[in-house]
Amino acid sequence: MGHLWTLLTHAHSLAGPVLMLLYPLYASVMAIESPSKIDDEQWLAYWILYSFLTLVEMAIQPLFEWIPIWYDVKLILAAWLVLPQFQGAAFLYERLVREHILKRQPKSKSSPTSSPNAEPKSRKKFVDFIIPKKEEHEAY
Repeated sequence: MGHLWTLLTHAHSLAGPVLMLLYPLYASVMAIESPSKIDDEQWLAYWILYSFLTLVEMAIQPLFEWIPIWYDVKLILAAWLVLPQFQGAAFLYERLVREHILKRQPKSKSSPTSSPNAEPKSRKKFVDFIIPKKEEHEAY
């Protein structure tokens, strides 16, 4: 019975990293390579929520030490967020996160996708940051 208990303990401690990191990493790469945008949304939402939950967990770690089943609850929550049958990450993002972000986002009259050749402002700023204009480069 001792060997079985040891095996179960190791499997339980490996379940978290596999479920919360390895599988989502693999699925995220597969989502990037697929033509569908639906799976991209699921995995972007997962990484947003995972990052937020990790930060919250780090901030209130002493409180979680008093809850003996916290690791099990976290494992079940991660399974709900990750498993494609539930798509919990996309659900939570749509119900909780998205509405808070949209409230804080300024309303713009023109959409970056209004014209097929229009380049989004954030991409243009990033490109300008990486590749300086010739006038700026020649000034040095």
